[in-house]
Amino acid sequence: MPRMIVSIDGVVVREVQLTKERTTLGRRPYNDIAIDHLAVSGEHAVIHMDMASQGVEIEDLGSTNGTYVNAKAIKRQALRNGDTVELGKYKIRFVQRAGDRSYDKTSFAKLGNSGAAPLPAPAAKAAPAAPIAPTAPTAPATPAAPALASASALIRVISGAAAGRTVALQKVVTTIGKPGVAIASITKRQQDFVLAHVEGPDMPQLNGALIGTTPVPLKNGDRLQLAGTEMRFEHG
Repeated sequence: MPRMIVSIDGVVVREVQLTKERTTLGRRPYNDIAIDHLAVSGEHAVIHMDMASQGVEIEDLGSTNGTYVNAKAIKRQALRNGDTVELGKYKIRFVQRAGDRSYDKTSFAKLGNSGAAPLPAPAAKAAPAAPIAPTAPTAPATPAAPALASASALIRVISGAAAGRTVALQKVVTTIGKPGVAIASITKRQQDFVLAHVEGPDMPQLNGALIGTTPVPLKNGDRLQLAGTEMRFEHG
């Protein structure tokens, strides 16, 4: 099944399988792939898929800053396995070849009481909705390189109804947050973990300060605040 691998600043933040004829991309939350960035138009682009042949094309919808495929501006263009679509600072890799695993797999751990999944369109859901800070849903495991940071890291909820519950950071990328409010990702790198804002109007806070748009490293004991919930990063 064709799929799109979304990343920003080298951090993979989600994977979306293409399961219908028309998949929309844009800043507005009703898009199938909602990208909360000012450089992305409200209705930026659309992905067309021939359900019989599974041929895929992307079309720019008259966006302000344009849609790029492999660094070239396009109006409408067929996508081939490995092509990279650029919307603002986001890079979206198109993967169509079966068995292609040359990217970091994403695991989703929800945080919040919303009944919606991180992606608004049912056909593109990456994970089911769940109460605040549940355990991460099952996803195919990607072998970790020996040099990756220890998997003994976790997020502990320290405020709200779910206080005391934990989310183990066992995957390369774990996404936490409340859809429509704030989504953040925690990525396991070779020697450490980094926190990044993914989408939503509320920016994550680290030790009482907004993190901005650049991923920031985490250290044991750091306090995170996201969507009105306070958490602690524990590692070691």
